[in-house]
Amino acid sequence: MGFKDLIIWVEKSLSAQKLRAGLTIAGFATGMAAVVLMNSIGESLRMYVLQEFTQFGSNIVAITPGKTETFGMGGILKTVRPLTLSDGEYLARQKHIEFAVPVVAGTAKIKAENRSRYTDVLGVNAFANKAWKLEISQGKFLPNDDIKSPRSFAVLGAKLKKELFANSSALGKYVHVGSQRFKVVGVLAEKGQFMGQDLDDLIYIPAAKAMQLFNRNSLMELDLFYQPGLSANEIVNQIKPKLINRHGLEDFTVITQDDMLKSLDNILFIIKMAGAALGLISLLVGAVGIATIMTITVSERTWEIGLLRALGFSEQQVKNLFLAEAIFLAVVSGLVGYFIVLIMLIIAKLALPGVPIDINIYVLITTILISAIIGLLAGIYPAKNAANLTPIDALRTE
Repeated sequence: MGFKDLIIWVEKSLSAQKLRAGLTIAGFATGMAAVVLMNSIGESLRMYVLQEFTQFGSNIVAITPGKTETFGMGGILKTVRPLTLSDGEYLARQKHIEFAVPVVAGTAKIKAENRSRYTDVLGVNAFANKAWKLEISQGKFLPNDDIKSPRSFAVLGAKLKKELFANSSALGKYVHVGSQRFKVVGVLAEKGQFMGQDLDDLIYIPAAKAMQLFNRNSLMELDLFYQPGLSANEIVNQIKPKLINRHGLEDFTVITQDDMLKSLDNILFIIKMAGAALGLISLLVGAVGIATIMTITVSERTWEIGLLRALGFSEQQVKNLFLAEAIFLAVVSGLVGYFIVLIMLIIAKLALPGVPIDINIYVLITTILISAIIGLLAGIYPAKNAANLTPIDALRTE
């Protein structure tokens, strides 16, 4: 029997039991779609996180107060020596460091004219816009004042400006942040979100003013932006000893972007594998379905097997016929499952253009291979039973 004859056999066989074959394909396709979908979601989530973390550049080192192994709460607990504005000025003068941005964050009530609302307040310095790639749509960013006694100036995010001043100009007007009054000197262009944080709904004020506002004696974080072309480890090895010398001991934690991405990548990998495991359970159920339908098929077509054996078909040829049916069911199911996911991902791409959607051709190839293997394994036992029937016993059942 040639390959063409084998295809015709499979087509005629499955056409004779369309409903049963269709239900089997639907069940197995669901399992395959679950595997492909979880893989795509995991990879898309990974790409989204990478995109989010690199939108401010990839040459960033963050320093937080408190040693992770002993304090572990990122500056909430008091350390031997707080991370200060002077530390930021000192590190900004070091070799290869382009910007040092102190960070103090909190939530406060913002009032302007007859409007007020609660929003997040970010205390930074004059270089935050360059370091974080923030674009100014109106006015200018915070001036480069004395870091310890800056003027009470503020810059509004695009959304916050609309909420407080609607369509009128905010430049030169005053806003109250908590108990302090600030003059608006700039409005940022729309930036979007970062890991769920709306960057357009922030107000930026000098870090020293934010420390007073939130009654803090330590920065929450100090971001160092170093020159491109250098590795994060080089910068850490350079600044760490100097900061230890200033503090007398290592009472701070240095986090590189590579460290953050590695940790997140590990978490996302676990999520991705957990989702794939759930999908594999569905595949197992689908494989059982294929094995079941093939077993029923063998019992219903015993006379047909006997006729084939009587016509001179060998045990191996009969086995190959039923294996081909099982493999065909599995491969078609895999393709159907993949294209279901493909349609879902295309719709998601149109609905969420800002989120990277991963459509991988290698996943398609793997899907087909896995489907064929599962179909082969699921069809071995029924095919073996069919091949073991003798012509006389098989024909006698008719």
